[in-house]
Amino acid sequence: MSTLEDAIGFYSSGQPRQAFGLAVRELPALLNVAAAAAYAQGWPGEAEKYWRLALDIKPDDADVHNNLGLLYADSGRFVLAEAAYRQALAAAPGHADACNNLAVLLGKLARRDEAEMAYRQALRIRPDYAAAHNNLGSLFHDMGRFPEAEAAFRQALAIQPEYAEAHYNLGILLAALNRAEEAEAAYRRALALRPAYAEAHSNLGVLLAKRQRHGEAEAAYRQALAARPAFAEAAINLGALLAALNRPEEAETMFRRALALRPGCVKASFNFALLLLSLGRFNEGWRLLETRYHPEQIDRRVFFPRVPFPQWQGEPLAGKSVLVWQEQGYGDEIQFCRLAAQLKARGAARVGLACKAPLGALLETLAGVDAVYPEAAGQTFPPYDYWTFLLSIPGHLGLDADGIPAALPYLRALPERVRQWQARLPAARPRIGLVWKGSGEHGNDACRSLRGLATLAPLWSVRGAAFISLQKGAGEAEALQPPRGQALTAVGQDIQDFADTAAIVAQLDLVICVDTAVAHLCGALGRPCWVLLPYVQTDWRWLRGREDSPWYPGVMRLFRQGQSESWADVAERTAAALRQWREDWPARERVPAPAGLAAIKA
Repeated sequence: MSTLEDAIGFYSSGQPRQAFGLAVRELPALLNVAAAAAYAQGWPGEAEKYWRLALDIKPDDADVHNNLGLLYADSGRFVLAEAAYRQALAAAPGHADACNNLAVLLGKLARRDEAEMAYRQALRIRPDYAAAHNNLGSLFHDMGRFPEAEAAFRQALAIQPEYAEAHYNLGILLAALNRAEEAEAAYRRALALRPAYAEAHSNLGVLLAKRQRHGEAEAAYRQALAARPAFAEAAINLGALLAALNRPEEAETMFRRALALRPGCVKASFNFALLLLSLGRFNEGWRLLETRYHPEQIDRRVFFPRVPFPQWQGEPLAGKSVLVWQEQGYGDEIQFCRLAAQLKARGAARVGLACKAPLGALLETLAGVDAVYPEAAGQTFPPYDYWTFLLSIPGHLGLDADGIPAALPYLRALPERVRQWQARLPAARPRIGLVWKGSGEHGNDACRSLRGLATLAPLWSVRGAAFISLQKGAGEAEALQPPRGQALTAVGQDIQDFADTAAIVAQLDLVICVDTAVAHLCGALGRPCWVLLPYVQTDWRWLRGREDSPWYPGVMRLFRQGQSESWADVAERTAAALRQWREDWPARERVPAPAGLAAIKA
């Protein structure tokens, strides 16, 4: 017979005391079940009421305290949640689940040392507690204790080999450690155990995209969305991939889907901004680009300056002073520094420009700026009415695609630097500068940089040209040992700053480079430049589908990699264009042939 039937039997047979005792003894358990069932149906208020009734009857019921703690934690009432878990442990010190749940809560509250202690207590109580090992691994990962995190995840899997979450978490860790093949295996094992694991599909897609396996990455993102149509993160990731693969209409659909699911989402807004700007839809793009410095921005690289004056939000500038603050990379500062002069045109009385130290001497040549402040330790600034990020200016000014301030040059080489470098450069003309690698820290460097100088070998077929390596940092050593028989003047090792590079570029007839700051420097100086652009994730600053740049009219030619092209193919196209360029070189600029020899036609 059931407990209920027993209680009814006692009552019917005239034994109310026994009926009451039996019913009251079992009532907390029934209320606990009723509360759990209510919570499972999305009725938290009813669940809380029943759990509280259960505790009124049996105040030391550890299971009920633990369950009530879960409810409080899920609803963000963390103080009550912690109290509930601790009451559970006071009633039952060996309650491993309460220890684990308390540790999870403490981790969320960034009380990591306490969280670790609670996890270890749970594991002392129950050494084979796979979930606690897994959770401890996640805590160690967050604390940067990666070897311990890996050991914890593997211990969880030794206890419970089919633990999908532990395989997934191990995959995240291994991906962070750049152990891509192992990470992929971990994600795929998690998906074999749980085929509809949306997060694992999405993270696998991120890993595959980084490894340039774009078709597989797209499939993974789409599987994530099939498993969970409202998964905004997967929609953002897919949108970013489609944008990188030059499928802008599909990318826009994904970004708008993500923003419909999570209005105001910083990651979606930022990625959508880059897409819109690449399409020349500046008005909407500038506005969304402001999310680049939002505290929720992943891999945030833009931070507020420590200055005592307010950020400019587009207020009238008549008679006001503005400090323009550096951000992003060298190329961004070179491209957009011209906008500081636009502030003067809007009435600003005084404009200062903070910049990275290697740009200081170069930016001193910029018109419309009253003071340049190269970055330095302990730097201080005179008072200004406002400060503004460099890339916030176009949005505040309402800069559209037709209003780009494109007068060239707006930067100049310093005469004394030109004289210093003059003797270092070959006398032969034309002189052609080369840059084949950018900084390895750039997020898309694997696609934008060439494998090595040998990729540009087709250029060597253009006779009568003097090639100069401007390579600084990556590739600098390679420039000192060029291919046999190929003359190459390497100057990168002696370049101290961008004023040096500008002095060299000013004496060259053409620069051929990948997408680096040197391209923007050439444009700012009004010097001819050919830029080799990758097919995957072309920087938005070069827009889409153009062979020129409205930011640098008349001096920039873009060689875009085709979908099925290798860099060797692009180099062949560039070499063919260079041969034609060489043919068109004015006769008066040609190097005279040595006496007694016929001129050699390049």
